[in-house]
Amino acid sequence: MSEHSRTEFNKLQKRLRRLAGQAINDYNMIEEGDRVMVCLSGGKDSYSMLEILQSLQRSAPVSFELIAVNMDQKQPGFPEHVLPEYLDSKNLEYHILEKDTYSIVKSKVPEGKTTCGLCSRLRRGSLYGFAEEIGATKLALGHHRDDIIETLFLNMFYGGRLKAMPPKLLSDDKRNVVIRPLAYCKEKDLQAFSDWMGFPIIPCNLCGSQQNLQRQVVKEMLQQWERQHPGRLDTIFRSIANVSLSQLADTELFDFENLRIDRGLEIRAVNL
Repeated sequence: MSEHSRTEFNKLQKRLRRLAGQAINDYNMIEEGDRVMVCLSGGKDSYSMLEILQSLQRSAPVSFELIAVNMDQKQPGFPEHVLPEYLDSKNLEYHILEKDTYSIVKSKVPEGKTTCGLCSRLRRGSLYGFAEEIGATKLALGHHRDDIIETLFLNMFYGGRLKAMPPKLLSDDKRNVVIRPLAYCKEKDLQAFSDWMGFPIIPCNLCGSQQNLQRQVVKEMLQQWERQHPGRLDTIFRSIANVSLSQLADTELFDFENLRIDRGLEIRAVNL
């Protein structure tokens, strides 16, 4: 690596580390004594997350453990040796959880239909249960800023809901806390970091070839916006953390029914 490339890599690494640290601090993602289960898929984002968390662990003001967990979903041709060999070099506790969700998804989802929804639900349920088994207090997922923005538009366009992915989430049964340390990181930065690091990427053969996924349509739309108006995705992401409930229309979250005029302050000010 040339001196210029080394300098660029160091800048990128520091930026990702700073943004992850900021997200962790803003949402109190990791606390003293936490056992953080880092969910590894074999993709660029989860590899990057583990690398960044290990870096932060060395200088964090609190002490916490990292446990890497990969779920082998028994996809045909899955290279079972890749992750164990990689994790053996990382000097941390890790587990390979074997669950044949591939067969379930293929049997339940008609040919040509999107498999991601069912696949993610099955995977999430298995990981939640395993987190309890190993005493993990937090589950770290590798979703980044672009994933969160895409999910916002997916829910609006296809679900009629104003909903995204929160940086920190309490599961419905209140038995697990999910954190997303890469919530402030851009996908292009993570791709560049992964390329530099040379992670042994494992492609998803179950859904990776589904080019007409709704998420892919939204991703292409957002990328076009960003090309036409650089910085637009940053603005959209800021809006997710800057919500004015009184300017929306959800009667469950804001008491529109009991809004009343109050001119008392104005009258008192005039009398003064």
